[in-house]
Amino acid sequence: MGFLQQDEVKTEDRSWMTPEEKAHYKLLTQHAAWLDSKPNGVRANLTGSTFSEVHWVKARLSKAILTNSTWVSATLTEADLSGAELAQADFRGATLNRVDFSGADLEQAQLQQCWLQGANFSEARISGASFAGSRMDESRWLEAVLSQCEFPEAELRAAALNQARLFGCNFSGAVLDRANFYNARVQMCRFFQAKLQESHMTNGQFQDCEFTQADLSEARFNRADLTRAQLIRANLHLCDLRQAKLSGADLYGADLRGARLGEAVLMGADFRDANLRGAKELTSDQLGSARTDQTTILPNGTPGPYIRRSGAERPAMR
Repeated sequence: MGFLQQDEVKTEDRSWMTPEEKAHYKLLTQHAAWLDSKPNGVRANLTGSTFSEVHWVKARLSKAILTNSTWVSATLTEADLSGAELAQADFRGATLNRVDFSGADLEQAQLQQCWLQGANFSEARISGASFAGSRMDESRWLEAVLSQCEFPEAELRAAALNQARLFGCNFSGAVLDRANFYNARVQMCRFFQAKLQESHMTNGQFQDCEFTQADLSEARFNRADLTRAQLIRANLHLCDLRQAKLSGADLYGADLRGARLGEAVLMGADFRDANLRGAKELTSDQLGSARTDQTTILPNGTPGPYIRRSGAERPAMR
């Protein structure tokens, strides 16, 4: 195990360092010189190297070549890994709080059970990576591109995924309360039993995504595209779905009590066994274009099916 904070070594006396720490210090200083275009600078190429359990706080490894490297249980708090080549890198169990991964290549990287609070993945390219069980509250993913990534049981409270592109990712059981997906493009992703309370999905695209049994209470989906989304038995209590596209969406057994649905597109949406009690801003044409039956609880509290112009699309007056 080596402890090294790159910005704390100010003197030429490094006698207190172990041989391993001296080698690490040389590597980091040469790479820093390369980043600063100084003489004798050498770009770090650590392909296939192992640095398990090292403590490199605030290390400057921007644009380093770290393909297939191993950092199991390492501590790299506040390190700069922006633009680094991290394909197949193994960070399992590492402490990576506030690390900058912006613009990095993380293809098939292993980041299970990591501490990644406040980490920055903006504009990163991430394919086939696993973040299972990692703690990633307040992490940033602005304009990141993610494909076939695994996030089961991960914690991403207040994560910022604005304008990110996600395809085929798995967030089953993840905690995404207050996460921001503004203008994100999310396709064929799985949020089974995920927690997304008060999440911000405005203008997002969520076609063919699965939110079965997810907690979306008080989430904002206004102007979002949820075409063919699966929201079976999802909690959409007090959710804002104004101007959302829900064509062909499956909301069987969903809880939509008090939800706002003004100008939402509901053509072919399935509201069987759903609870729409107190749902607001619906018109007869909207609800009439959706599928309801005797198991549906309509906005006025009466059982379905909905009959056009019946007035049941309006909440009951108290």
